[in-house]
Amino acid sequence: MESVERSAVTPKKGRLARTFAKVLHIRAATGVAPVDGIQKIKSEEKFKDDRSSGSRSRSQSRSRCQSFDDNENDEKLQNRVAVEALLAKLFASVSSVKAAYAQLQVAQFPYDAEGIQSADQMVVSELKNLSESKQCYLKKRFDSSPENTMLLAEIQEQKSLLKTYDIMGKKLGSQAKIKDSEIASLREKLEECNRQNKSIEKRLNSSGSLSVLDNLHLSGVSPSHFITVLRHTVKSIRTFVRLMVHEMESAGWDFDAAASAIEPGVVYWKVNHKCYTLESFVCREMFDAFHFPNFSLPNETLPEKKRRKQLFFERFVELKSVKPKEFLAQKHKSTFAKFCRVKYLQLVHPKMESSLFGNLSQRNLVSSGGFPETTFFASFSEMAKRVWLLHCLAFSFEPEASIFQVSKNCRFSELYMESVTDEAVSPPDNTPETDSRVAFTVVPGFKIGKTIIQCQVYLSRH
Repeated sequence: MESVERSAVTPKKGRLARTFAKVLHIRAATGVAPVDGIQKIKSEEKFKDDRSSGSRSRSQSRSRCQSFDDNENDEKLQNRVAVEALLAKLFASVSSVKAAYAQLQVAQFPYDAEGIQSADQMVVSELKNLSESKQCYLKKRFDSSPENTMLLAEIQEQKSLLKTYDIMGKKLGSQAKIKDSEIASLREKLEECNRQNKSIEKRLNSSGSLSVLDNLHLSGVSPSHFITVLRHTVKSIRTFVRLMVHEMESAGWDFDAAASAIEPGVVYWKVNHKCYTLESFVCREMFDAFHFPNFSLPNETLPEKKRRKQLFFERFVELKSVKPKEFLAQKHKSTFAKFCRVKYLQLVHPKMESSLFGNLSQRNLVSSGGFPETTFFASFSEMAKRVWLLHCLAFSFEPEASIFQVSKNCRFSELYMESVTDEAVSPPDNTPETDSRVAFTVVPGFKIGKTIIQCQVYLSRH
């Protein structure tokens, strides 16, 4: 029995021992304590310590990486600031060179030796600074305190800009003074030219222009004297026409429509030739009834024919050297005063006067026997005086001078006509007549005995 029991127990003990050994081995491998858990706690702490140690290692590694990145960023930032400081210094030097060059230009005229030398030294100095800045950039030698460098560079640049603006301001001021001086000089020349023109125009239109006839006697009157008076008469008419054109333009007149109303259907060679239409109208009105001894003045009686010649010559001599304004003031009931009133009311239509001057005050004054103190009427009275003198001289001849004009579309004849423009076509065979046609008569012609004074015509455009 005993042996059986031992043999039976032994295998069991062996299996138990092996099982126990395996458990111990597993516990030893897993860190589990066999009895009270002490070994287990120690194993867990060791595991935690290992994990903590790993975490510290990783944190230290990250810290070292972060420190390396920060150092690299700081270095880049420093380099960037240093380059910006170098650029600021570069631009400051360029501004200084610009200011020095502006000073050099100003010092050239008027010549300033000290200013030129100072500007030259500044240019050389700033060029050296630019060269040094280039070498610093190439050799990576930047300023240790770039902030101060940038601040100083900005100050230098602002000073250079202020200096440049100050120099240019002085230069522009000097140029402005020169221009003002030139303008003043030109204005004086213009005023002098205007005075000369007015003086010339006054001599042409005043009575003094007929001084060549001062010693004229009735027995010595010739067609050449008549031509002289006629030439001055036409000049005074054209002066009045220019004044009328100016007043019409100022009043906003449609000059094209006015020209078409006076002479319809005319095709002009040039646009400015339309003024001849107004000149034709003025001549037509002023010379109307020229062939009558009394000029068709109402209630005007004349002596017998034998004494008329002397009477007209005396009227010519009486008015020739007197200003019309003075004559009208002294003899407002004279025949010439009557002539001025009639011709003014005939020439200047009420609608025209109202449009030009905004009222009819001049017309009303003339109608009541007075004479306006205006530039317009002064020009008119000068023109009226010349026409009156021409009429007086025309009836001083024996036989008296006759007036004529040609009708529209009449063939041009060099014997009786003269073109007011240069557009007249010369005949191919040099004959005195051409196929050119007359659009209208501008200035009438005259005949004194066998002497023909050509009328001035405007030729139509084909």
